[in-house]
Amino acid sequence: MSSSGTKRVREPIQVYLAEDERRVLDRLAKEAGVSRAEILRRGITALAREEQPWETSPVLAFARKVAVVGAGLPPDAATRHDDYLADEAQGDG
Repeated sequence: MSSSGTKRVREPIQVYLAEDERRVLDRLAKEAGVSRAEILRRGITALAREEQPWETSPVLAFARKVAVVGAGLPPDAATRHDDYLADEAQGDG
């Protein structure tokens, strides 16, 4: 079992890396004390977390509102952003 609790399927995947990418991979693995494969797995997981669409992330939805001119945010949105994020999470925004 992996640290995430899912059973791993052993399937080899071949990846060609540039020299600088390989150096970074080796450095990260050494610093973390794990295998290169584990660093790649963690990278995939981190990338998947980053690619959350606007509609499912209250923080990103709020940022989108702020970025749109005339979004109708009240003047205190900057100081009360946590309240507005809570409203977004509940679907009130």
